[in-house]
Amino acid sequence: MTEVPSARGAEVGRRIGVGLMYGLWRPRVLGAWRVPATGPAILAVNHSHNIDGPMVMGVAPRPTHFLVKKEAFVGPLDPFLTRIGQLKVDRTSTDRTAITRALGVLEAGGVLGIFPEGTRGEGDFAALRAGLAYFAVRSGAPVVPVAVLGSSDRPGRLVKALPPLRSRVDVVFGDPFDAGDGTGRRTRKALDEATERIQKQLTTHLENARRLTGR
Repeated sequence: MTEVPSARGAEVGRRIGVGLMYGLWRPRVLGAWRVPATGPAILAVNHSHNIDGPMVMGVAPRPTHFLVKKEAFVGPLDPFLTRIGQLKVDRTSTDRTAITRALGVLEAGGVLGIFPEGTRGEGDFAALRAGLAYFAVRSGAPVVPVAVLGSSDRPGRLVKALPPLRSRVDVVFGDPFDAGDGTGRRTRKALDEATERIQKQLTTHLENARRLTGR
């Protein structure tokens, strides 16, 4: 049986994230109250910088289990990420273990974090993979759009790979929505339609977030 990642571990990760993110940068969090207080939820996060995941972990109102590419699990980071409830995923194949564990998080009423674009890019939700639609339709969990803005504006002076220390990073949570059409169908057509529905919602949220924050 595949072990579900520890909820207690994710809470530890959240606390570490709070200390690091607020210690190094100045996060401005908008709409966190929109994240359902209980029950399963999926945070769909745009991805333009490496700190986007840790930033959302630190500012989200609930502990979050992110699907993280297996390449990040190197050296001491491997046991650390596992201990704080993060999910290793092989993006080159259908990773059944990661899928089962992610569904287990949702079945247990937890929060799953996903970068639906699959890889770091423009962070504009232009190219969505079907993974998010599958988890949303299969679990019935609401999807909460999350826009991280300002993390990739300019490199830091001390560490080029990070945003400037004490710079402002905006994290905007949107209204939760159901990705499915209400029938519970999981056919390829249903997943394609759900992906389309999700992309529309996420793109609209990102536009609203940019307008709201002036970024």
